[in-house]
Amino acid sequence: MEMLMIVPGLVLMVIGAEGLVRGASRLAAAVGVSPLIIGLTVVAFGTSAPEMAVSVEASLRGQADIALGNVVGSNIFNVLFILGISALIVPLVVSEQLIRLDVPVMITLSVLLLVLCLDGRLGLFDGALLSAGLVGYICFLIYESRRNPSTEIGEVEELLSGGGAQSGWLMNAVLVIGGLVLLVLGSHWFVEAAIVMAEYFGVSELVIGLTIVAAGTSMPEVVTSIVAAMRGQRDIAVGNVVGSNIFNIMGVMGLAGLVAPGGVDISPAFIAFDLPIMIAVAVACLPVFFTGGVIGRWKGLMLFGYYCAYTAYLILRASEHDALSNFSAVMAYFVLPITIITLVWVTIRELRRRTVPS
Repeated sequence: MEMLMIVPGLVLMVIGAEGLVRGASRLAAAVGVSPLIIGLTVVAFGTSAPEMAVSVEASLRGQADIALGNVVGSNIFNVLFILGISALIVPLVVSEQLIRLDVPVMITLSVLLLVLCLDGRLGLFDGALLSAGLVGYICFLIYESRRNPSTEIGEVEELLSGGGAQSGWLMNAVLVIGGLVLLVLGSHWFVEAAIVMAEYFGVSELVIGLTIVAAGTSMPEVVTSIVAAMRGQRDIAVGNVVGSNIFNIMGVMGLAGLVAPGGVDISPAFIAFDLPIMIAVAVACLPVFFTGGVIGRWKGLMLFGYYCAYTAYLILRASEHDALSNFSAVMAYFVLPITIITLVWVTIRELRRRTVPS
């Protein structure tokens, strides 16, 4: 019965995140904060509220594998699944800022997280460092937005136009408090159900965190990116994913390191495989985004295919299936080399196109 609580837990977290974002955005607008800054802070990172709630809850309970798997699995899911599905619906536009700034930041943070985890523990200092980095990153975004006010804010204006100023301080405060309560309650149910599910299926909590928990807490990003793509706001669909991944590392892992009693324990398997996969996915964004400034349908199919392959590998590894060795060989000696050669080729072609005078 407890296993079934994963669904209402997820529903409560999604509703709570929505209420928190709407209430906080409208309160910020009421005190004179510009829609642009709201978009760069509250709305941009609001979709990661379920990840934060679950990882903090798991850290406080000593369930380190769920806390870590949730963040790393969400980052992998965001790029491979969400961008893959969104690009299959409609080709996605990639802004120059993402290529020049945000993706390199995401790659750097992914490598930094690996370095911080090498000692087998994400402690208080590590959490403080990541949290301070998030504050600095937000300050930099605000500075850049004021220097170059052309940033897309349509989504925020639409959010604020839905009666935000007219609904009053009390109603918005209720939305914020109610959203927080729902996030806490939903994350508690969600983590409880994830632990029971891992025990029931006989797999590790890390695998559950990397798959079911990660996919569940990423539902706000799924909805945001797909809806944005269908509405023609194709650069928002990509920016939402990259921004969420940055916040997951600095905000979610930072806070988890700060609140976990004695720090978050890191398993050797997590350091040896799952973190490097997250880094590889982040690095792959550069050639995928760079070529033509568009994520076409063939790239979307490639991303989605790799998510299916990654999930299949986790399932085969967890069940110790006989097909694991053959599957790994096909991926390592056939699929991955072809993908790397293809990405290198299209990147070289794009560089030549940009350097040849028109």
